[in-house]
Amino acid sequence: MSARIIPAVPPFPEKVQQKLDFRARGTRPPLVLFTTLARNERLFHMFFSGSLLDPGTTLGVRLREIVIDRITALSGSEYEWGVHVAVFGQEAGLTEEQIVSTAKGGAADDCWSPQEKALIAACDELHASSDISDTTWDELKKYFSDDQAIEILMLAGRYKVVSYLTNAIRMPLETWARRFPQ
Repeated sequence: MSARIIPAVPPFPEKVQQKLDFRARGTRPPLVLFTTLARNERLFHMFFSGSLLDPGTTLGVRLREIVIDRITALSGSEYEWGVHVAVFGQEAGLTEEQIVSTAKGGAADDCWSPQEKALIAACDELHASSDISDTTWDELKKYFSDDQAIEILMLAGRYKVVSYLTNAIRMPLETWARRFPQ
């Protein structure tokens, strides 16, 4: 399946190139997602201005990545799931069993702590209904502050949007990224 929108190619406007360089961290070429968004400089900058990958997260890398991995997997975005697992999975301390569970398992899997089970259940409900039941909310609030709950909701929404982009554009998978488990 080929991409519906062809990524932009260099040379990029200076401010776009600076963001691409910063995100790539000199380790690999810029993500196809980023170069596709670079076709429209305004949208490119808006996308990055709404990023939730900053060091100020109230959740920490592990919990942030569980939300991102679960939402992108539920949304069928192998592109974004694979990029996040490859780039942040080790830093987040996710085991292979947990990585597979984000894509093929669920909150009941034994590999998760009670806090993580509550987080995954909330992601599942958000994905299914754009809401969280009172029971699941109460369980989530045992482990997360109000500020963290807001961040969870924003992360889930942000990565639903990213999933829309990668799926609808038919974004080609990055060669180095993980693939969904079989």
